[in-house]
Amino acid sequence: MKHLLLTATIAATLLLSNSAHAQASDIPSAAPTPTAGATPEQRGHLLLDQMVAALGGPLWLNRSTIYEEGHTAAFFRGSPNGSVADFWSYRQFPINGKPDVERIEYTKKRDVVHIWTTDTGIEITYKGRTTLPKEQVDDHIRRHNHSIEEVVRTWLKQPDVVVLAEGTSMVERRMVDKVTVLSANNDAVTLELDINTHLPLRRTFEWRNETFKDHDEDAEEYDDYHTIQGFPTPFTITRYHNGDMASQLFVKKVEYGTSMPPELFDPSRPVKKGK
Repeated sequence: MKHLLLTATIAATLLLSNSAHAQASDIPSAAPTPTAGATPEQRGHLLLDQMVAALGGPLWLNRSTIYEEGHTAAFFRGSPNGSVADFWSYRQFPINGKPDVERIEYTKKRDVVHIWTTDTGIEITYKGRTTLPKEQVDDHIRRHNHSIEEVVRTWLKQPDVVVLAEGTSMVERRMVDKVTVLSANNDAVTLELDINTHLPLRRTFEWRNETFKDHDEDAEEYDDYHTIQGFPTPFTITRYHNGDMASQLFVKKVEYGTSMPPELFDPSRPVKKGK
């Protein structure tokens, strides 16, 4: 239970290498593209194209793996609850027929491991393996399905998807272009993109809370961008639940394209007891 309480607060969707610390100010601003006469949908598609180009274009779309390490802090109703955890994350993208899967190791002894696939989450300790609680699994899958990667890889390829530019707004005192992607079943993700760099600063979506019969909101804000191996990468990710800060993720090392053998993601692989 101690492990579940510790790791249930961890923010997921990690993006992030010690080897190339270019500051956010080093990221070139993309030149604005004339949009006079464009419809909101045309401008929405243009904004997403600019976002993908800013993130790295085709190379970003075809990333194979990300390794990252850092720590995360949890909050309760916007206030720190004292829970801080170190993490080491191995993420494999669904490229060249490989499955979309992630391995996250927690605690300084790295003796609590979570294996995430697109439909389940498994916790492994030296005592054995168990399926993570349904609420935690549902939350992880929901955030994965509404991630920036999934919007670009999956949502935009679906029939009847609608992409709308919704003008400008502010994220942490920075001007952003706001664009919403709406699926055929009325599911929606809103992205707010830096008006100069076109990098994403916030991702927001809502879902129906079946217990209280209302809607909850999940938001992630991306800050402290560094260019790692050519990819602008946020080193701070802050998650909000219904407007209250829920967790902050601080990355200190990132590597793209690291070789990750299949056994790394094998949930039957035992974990040794930490010393």
